[in-house]
Order: sequence, then structure tokens, then C-alpha cells
Amino acid sequence: MSVHSYSASVQKRFSVSRRGTLAAIALTALTSLSAATTADARSGMSASASDPAAEKGLAIALEADRRDAGFSDYQAKLKMILRNAHGDQSMRELRSRFLEQENDGDKSLVIFDHPRDVNGTAFLTFSHVDGDDDQWLYLPALKRVKRISSSNKSGPFMGSEFAYEDISSQEVEEFTYRFLREDVLAGEPTFVVERVPTHRKSGYTRQEVWIDQAEYRTFKIVYYDRKGDLLKTLVQSDFEQFLGQYWRPKTMRMLNHQTGKSTDLLWSEFSFRNGYEQADFDRAVLASAR
Repeated sequence: MSVHSYSASVQKRFSVSRRGTLAAIALTALTSLSAATTADARSGMSASASDPAAEKGLAIALEADRRDAGFSDYQAKLKMILRNAHGDQSMRELRSRFLEQENDGDKSLVIFDHPRDVNGTAFLTFSHVDGDDDQWLYLPALKRVKRISSSNKSGPFMGSEFAYEDISSQEVEEFTYRFLREDVLAGEPTFVVERVPTHRKSGYTRQEVWIDQAEYRTFKIVYYDRKGDLLKTLVQSDFEQFLGQYWRPKTMRMLNHQTGKSTDLLWSEFSFRNGYEQADFDRAVLASAR
């Protein structure tokens, strides 16, 4: 749920501890651990001692994170299509803005424009690499800002099949990882990685993520609930590349297997490096966000 003008010389730079070292770990691990995993498999050895599957899973996640670093900020328009189990649907129109943070998670602002009953609703997220994410929802009908507590992160975002925790940027540090296997999805070779949320109040026990081997785009995520049962599947498609580096899906479909409901997010009109600043994502702007 993902819930996307600087000159070329004003690129966001990340600290060695956050990006440089992690990227080096990722590149080294990806080249060395594949051979180690194969050797273990051939010899029938357990991976529990050195746990190469965990190391390779983390390396893949770090490489995906590295490739998406440096976009500074972006905005986009969306259509949210809600479908019930009978196929009846309703549509909402909204806008989303993102601001990249040095040494922390991204900030995002979602503003609803249509229909009338949700017009002016705004949702602000500060994602963090450590600790709980901060989230606030402005409800114009009540003219007040509601803070989303950590215990409500698994709740549905604005009646959709995306949870509040799905709308936050998915920071590497918020999960533990394990490489499961290779697969082919939509004709593309992929890595399948299991990630387990570290937050104790997450609505998920684990997730399985399909990441393509060429560009490290996330094609698919399967979510398991707190009982370990299959809950939802997210499929991302129609990817478009921006600034020669940054890939964004134009279609995201979240299907709830337990209720039969689904939500589509259709993205358009991406614009990168708009010159957003911290003040554009302050809690004080929620009531007047346009």
C-alpha cells in the first residue's frame, strides 16, 4: 500500500552507515552467498550455523534499497478502486507526495480529492528505521487530526485492503529476511525472499516477496496473518522507469483472500525532484493540505 525541482547536482546523499556500508554488504553477499548456498544444498548441510539463507535474503533487500536511493522527492496522482466480494466497486481520487530522508525512513503525504465525503482527508506518515512509524489522519468532517497508534497499524486504510503499515515506506531495518528460492513471475526471473516484521504489533507474522533479478523491483508480496494463515496478496505491475533509475508500478492490486475484497491503486502523472522541504510534511499542514 507502497500506499510517490532539484537540479541534477543537488542529489540526496546518504551517510556511510546508512547506505554506503549497507550497499557494500549487499554487493559482496550477493556474489558470495549464492555459491555458499549451492554448496550447502549439494552437501545436504543445514544452513543454521552460518545461515546463508538469512544473509542472502538481507543482501537482496539491501540491494533493492540501494537502487532506489537518491530520488529526493516525488509526487503522483492515484485512483483507488474498492471492490467487495460481489464485485461492486467504488472509486476515490487522491494525490501522494514523498520526501526522502537521510538516515531515516521516508515521509509521505496522501490527500483525498474525490468523492465529496472524503475530500480534504489527509494522511501523513513519518517512516523510521528504528522504532514505530508516526502516522496522522486529518478528518475534515471532524476538523481534527487523529494520531494512528502503533496498535492500530494493522487496521484498514480508509476502508481499503491496504493496512496502515502497508502505506508506510518499507524500510529494510523493519524486517528480518530469509532467501527461499528462485522463481519466474510474469516471464521474469525473480528471487523469493521471506521477511518477518520486527514490530510486535504488526498484523503479519511473515511475508513472501518476489523481487526481479534484473532491476530489483518488487513484483508480488504474499501476507500471512497473526495466526500464520494466508491473508492477502499484492501484485505490482506496469512498471515505468524515471530519471534512468527509479522504477514505479502504475498498477497495484491488493486481494484479501479471507474476505474476497480487493483494492486497486492506479498511479499516474509521476513527477520527481519537485523541491519539497521538511515544512511541506509538517503535521501543521494536514488541515490545509492541497
